[in-house]
Amino acid sequence: MATTVATLVRLERERRSLNTIAGTSAWAPPRNTMYRSLFIAQLVSNIGGWMQTVGAQWFLVEREASTTVIAAVQTASLLPTLMLALLAGALANALDRRVLLIVVGFASMLTAGILTALAWTDTLSPWGLLACTFVLGYWSSLSAPAWQAIQPELVPREQIPAASALGGVTVNGARAIGPALAGVLVAVAGPTFVFAINVVSFLATLGVLIAWKRPRDVVVDREGLAESIVSGLRYIRSGPVIRRIILRSALFAFPASALWALLPSASSAVLGLGAVGYGVLLGVLGVGAIAGVALTPVWRKNFGANTLLIGSAVGYAVGTAAVAWLPLWLVVPALLLSGIAWITTLTALNASIRLSLASWVRARGMSVYLLVFMGTQAVGSLAWGWLASRIGIVDALAVAVGVLVVVAASVAVLPLRPETGTLDRAVSVAWPTPTVLLEPVPEDGPVRVAITYRVTKDAVSEFISSMAPVGAARKRTGAYSWNLYRSPDVADTMVEQFTIPSWNQYRRQREERWTGSDHEVTQNAMGHVVGGTTQSETHDIAIPVRTGTSGWHRR
Repeated sequence: MATTVATLVRLERERRSLNTIAGTSAWAPPRNTMYRSLFIAQLVSNIGGWMQTVGAQWFLVEREASTTVIAAVQTASLLPTLMLALLAGALANALDRRVLLIVVGFASMLTAGILTALAWTDTLSPWGLLACTFVLGYWSSLSAPAWQAIQPELVPREQIPAASALGGVTVNGARAIGPALAGVLVAVAGPTFVFAINVVSFLATLGVLIAWKRPRDVVVDREGLAESIVSGLRYIRSGPVIRRIILRSALFAFPASALWALLPSASSAVLGLGAVGYGVLLGVLGVGAIAGVALTPVWRKNFGANTLLIGSAVGYAVGTAAVAWLPLWLVVPALLLSGIAWITTLTALNASIRLSLASWVRARGMSVYLLVFMGTQAVGSLAWGWLASRIGIVDALAVAVGVLVVVAASVAVLPLRPETGTLDRAVSVAWPTPTVLLEPVPEDGPVRVAITYRVTKDAVSEFISSMAPVGAARKRTGAYSWNLYRSPDVADTMVEQFTIPSWNQYRRQREERWTGSDHEVTQNAMGHVVGGTTQSETHDIAIPVRTGTSGWHRR
C-alpha cells in the first residue's frame, strides 16, 4: 500500500510539473508562415511515402510472399536508423540543416525514381523492393534529426508541445489519406503508379526548402564529427531524464510494431480484405492519430505524461486485440482508438525530450531517441513477422497484446521523471572565464580542473549528496571523468576534480553548454559551503613526456 501511495504521489507531482507546458493551443504553430509551409510540404511528401508503403506491402501480398518478408518492409525502412542515427545527429549539428535536407531530398527522389523504373519494366523482385525501401530509409534516417532540430527554430518554447503534436500530423494525417488513396490506386492502376506518385511528392518539400531564406549558422569553431558523436553520447549517459524518456520509447515501440508489421497479412488472411480494405484500415489509424492531436493538449492539462503513457498503451492493445479476434465492424473503431493512442504516446515522448535537451545537443539527442524508437520498431517488425510465421498471425498479435499490457503496468515502476520538461536549458553565463597566464592552444589537453571547497564537519553529508547532480552536470557538458575528494591534510577541505578532453572542449563547457539548471545544482551545493563560494579553482593541461607517459602542466 505504501508503495502504491508513493507512486500516486509521484505521478501527481509529475502531472503538475508538466502542466506549465500544456497551455498552448494545438494549432498555434501554423500561424508562423515558414512553419506552415514546411508543415504542408512534409504532409504532401509523407502522403507519397505512405502510398508507397501500401504499394510495396501489397506488391508482396500479391506475390504470396511470406509473413516475414511482408513484415520486413517495415524493417527495411526503419533499420537504417540503427546504422546512421548517431552520424545523422552529428551531421545535423555540423552542417547547414537546410542544405542537408535539400541534398537528402534530391537523393530520396532519385531512389524512388529507380524503384518506379524497375516496377515499370517488370524487373522488380521482392528483394529488389526491400533493397530500394532500405535505401529510402537510409535517406530518411539522415534527415530525421535535422527535421526535428529545426522546429524549435520556428516556434517559441511554449509552442514546442503543440509543434510536436502537429509534427505527428504530417505523418499520421498522411497515414489517414495516403493508404486509403493508395489502396484504390493499387486496385485500379497497380503498385507502379503509386510508386510514381511518391517520386513527385518529394518536390513539395524540396520547393519549400529551396525557397526558405534560413539565416546561415555563424559558427567559428565547429566540433568534428567524431568529437560531436562522443559528446552527444556523454550527454545522454549523464542525463537521467533523457535516459528514462528513451527507455519508455523502446518499451512502447517493440510491442506496438506488431500491429504495423502484421496488419497487411492480417487484413488479407484474417479479415479477408483486399488492397482497398487494407488501405482503409491504415487510413482509420491515421484518422485516429489526427483526432489524438486535438485531444492530447486537453488531456495534458488534466493528466500527467505518465498517465497518458499508461492509457495509450492500453488503448493501443485494444486495437491490436481487435484485429486478432473481433469482426470487421468492431475492428474499425478499435483501430481508431489505436491511432489516438499512437499519437498520444509519440506526442508525450517527443515533447518531453525536446523540452529536456539543451540546444547545443538537441539534434544529437534527438538522433539517439530516433535510433532507439525507430530501431526498436525495425527489430520488432522483423521479430513479429518471424513469430507469426511460426505460431500464426492471430497468436502473434495475442502475444503483442500481452506485452503492451505489461508495458502499461511498468509505468508505475519506471515513470518519466518529475523534472521532465521543466528544467532551465537556456545557456548560463554564471561560470566565470578562468584567469590564466598564457592562453592554451585550443587542442591542448586533456584538461584537469580542480575546485576546492571548505565544508564544515556537520555539513559534509549534505554537501556530498548535493554534489552528485553537479558531477552529472559536468559529465553531461563535456567531462569524461569526475571525482570528489576529501583532504586528510587540511581541515574542512574537499576537492572536486574533473577532466575534459581539450581546452576547447572546456571553453565550450563554460560558454555554450552550461545551462540554467546546471547552475542551479551548483548553487544548491554552494549552500553547504562555508561562505557560499569556492576557495580556489586550478587548471592543469596534460603534456607528453619522453617516457611515453603523460605529465600535467599548470595553467
